[in-house]
Amino acid sequence: MLQIIKNANILNQQGELERKTIVIDEGKIQKIAGVEDEAVLTAEQSAHNVTDASGKLVIPGLIDMHVHLREPGFEHKETIETGARSAAQGGFTTIACMPNTRPVTDNADVVKLVLDKAKEADLVKVLPYAAITKNELGRELTDFAALKEAGAIGFTDDGVGVQNAQMMKDAMSLAASMDMPVIAHCEDDSLVVGGYVTEGEFSKRHGIKGIPNESEAIHVGRDILLAEATGVHYHVCHVSTEQSVRLIRLAKSIGIKVTAEVCPHHLVLSDEDIPGMDANWKMNPPLRSPRDVQACIEGLLDGTLDMIVTDHAPHSEEEKAKGMELAPFGIVGFETAFPLLYTKFVETGLWSLDFLVKRMTADPARVFRLDTGKLEEGAPADITMIDLNQEQAVDPANFATKGRNTPFTGWKLKGWPVQTWVDGKSVWNNTVQQ
Repeated sequence: MLQIIKNANILNQQGELERKTIVIDEGKIQKIAGVEDEAVLTAEQSAHNVTDASGKLVIPGLIDMHVHLREPGFEHKETIETGARSAAQGGFTTIACMPNTRPVTDNADVVKLVLDKAKEADLVKVLPYAAITKNELGRELTDFAALKEAGAIGFTDDGVGVQNAQMMKDAMSLAASMDMPVIAHCEDDSLVVGGYVTEGEFSKRHGIKGIPNESEAIHVGRDILLAEATGVHYHVCHVSTEQSVRLIRLAKSIGIKVTAEVCPHHLVLSDEDIPGMDANWKMNPPLRSPRDVQACIEGLLDGTLDMIVTDHAPHSEEEKAKGMELAPFGIVGFETAFPLLYTKFVETGLWSLDFLVKRMTADPARVFRLDTGKLEEGAPADITMIDLNQEQAVDPANFATKGRNTPFTGWKLKGWPVQTWVDGKSVWNNTVQQ
């Protein structure tokens, strides 16, 4: 089915905006040409659907390599369908879901269930991770070969750190032999027991036990050494501390195969921003110090941190109402990620638009060897259209996710996605033209 997106402002190789027409057919981008190009004008006449993107930014569909869809087992928090719908509303076309479900995604049947549910939802592309250890208990490795064959894209015990170094080394050796990545939630349990915010100004002021930076960095350092020994592609989840950034930078400088990600909330918020004992500000890793925030920003700018992910982690309102100490960790992220970062960093001139887009598209695609994340002829027609001038306040009542747990309620942001296509199919449309 021939489709046209005309008058699209796209980013060229130099990171500058150019007005182009995009021709889509059979789920692929067939042609990108000037608006007066004779071939596209001819195609427009026979197109089944023409979208006028005048005044809008058109980019590759956003990619989020760290999300929690909760299904199976926690459908009261989120389902694969509601999560995928939320992702589409946030401009994401490819998402990778974590295995800390119930049952844990530690066998081929659960991988198949996730893929089947994603296919049934028919919204965005869902890539499942599988657990490193059975039930994420850190005691016995899963069947990596069977999980890979079933469709898992990597191995992680996200939600908990693998505490035993030998277990992690064995996992890395096995994954390396299969050319698969190990994705690590870095957290030393002996340093975090009883903590629910970072060890810093907020914890001191409220007289509560904090989670120290070294609880994350110790595992990062350990795993870098194990990655060097095994040759695995080692990817660090949700980096939040200055020490972790420093270790990853050093590892990259000596050629160790390590990549890393950072979340929007760790780039724009610190523990000094927490207004009180509101569990919508409780996440893991916790919000760190302003110094850590700056280190993460610098790490992203110099390439130490490769990509931005949301760590979308929905919970029910009842769970979050239990308060800072008892509520589960996590905030939702799909629908605020791009406007939050655009408003905070691009509108203020700190980042270029091209930089932000690449960190959310081309860079995750490069790291995980995906065929998406690019707006070019022959590529899948995974496309996001954004109104950079649209300004509105964050209102969780408008979210497609079941989760309402966000610290950004009421924030006025610009740069909202207005339409999302996956393989040429429109999966989210908030434009005037329906």
